[in-house]
Amino acid sequence: MQPRDLFAFPPRPITRRVIRAALEEDFPGGIDLASFGLFDARAAAQGIFQAKAEGVLAGGPLIERVYEELDGDLEVELLVDDGAPLMPRQVFAKARGPVRALLGAERTALNLLMRLSGIATSTRAYVRAIEGTGCRVTDTRKTTPGLRALEKYAVRAGGGTNHRMSLSDGALVKDNHLAACGDPARALAAMKARLPHTVKLEVEVTGLEQARMAADAGADILLLDNMTPEAMAVVARELAGKVVLEASGGITLDSIAAVARCGVQVISVGALTHSVKALDMSFELVVP
Repeated sequence: MQPRDLFAFPPRPITRRVIRAALEEDFPGGIDLASFGLFDARAAAQGIFQAKAEGVLAGGPLIERVYEELDGDLEVELLVDDGAPLMPRQVFAKARGPVRALLGAERTALNLLMRLSGIATSTRAYVRAIEGTGCRVTDTRKTTPGLRALEKYAVRAGGGTNHRMSLSDGALVKDNHLAACGDPARALAAMKARLPHTVKLEVEVTGLEQARMAADAGADILLLDNMTPEAMAVVARELAGKVVLEASGGITLDSIAAVARCGVQVISVGALTHSVKALDMSFELVVP
């Protein structure tokens, strides 16, 4: 038995929950009044999925999984791999089968594909903006509830990397944690001593003094929160090589290159998922 690839497309149990919830919202009971009034169950056709804007594809395998929930007789052909560029009017998938099913699941498939491809497209732009710097672009937990696995997959399809999938995936001590500690330095040192040796400790800091305190307490990673590139460079000059430095907070496509030059190794960008613009796409039936 081959080990599961943690960076592959999300497994079927995860996507099935998402798809079933979306279909129940848009196609309750499997009834589409317009299609049921126009076509009988035997009517079949072919449809094409195409891009209406330039971008990066993510979520292609969802087309087949969406249609599987409605009709096992539907056939889907993916013409473009996830992570590949798309141009306007480019056909990236075809589907053939009962018209009722093709049209009934059209919006569910498009809504998911457009959002994921928008994330991949945005991520690709951020990654390209810092090519050659040695920095990596990563996401955050600022994802759509229920869609985290898919949205983080889309970040990977765009060339980015993933931060924590959940609170249980890493020990990240943030400002609210520190505010509730009577003695942050002592609390962090005690926490570091209790953590399994396989778990790294990351601490959010806002300036050089906090960075020194966290590093002395045993932090493996410092999250430099909402600091200017100049302030981050000061921290990097003192602590580079001792801890991994991650920049975060309000980083945009216009500012990310300057951040990458200040000595950090990782740049986390919440905007990859929390304010992404969907990539425009369409589905069209091909009439014989």
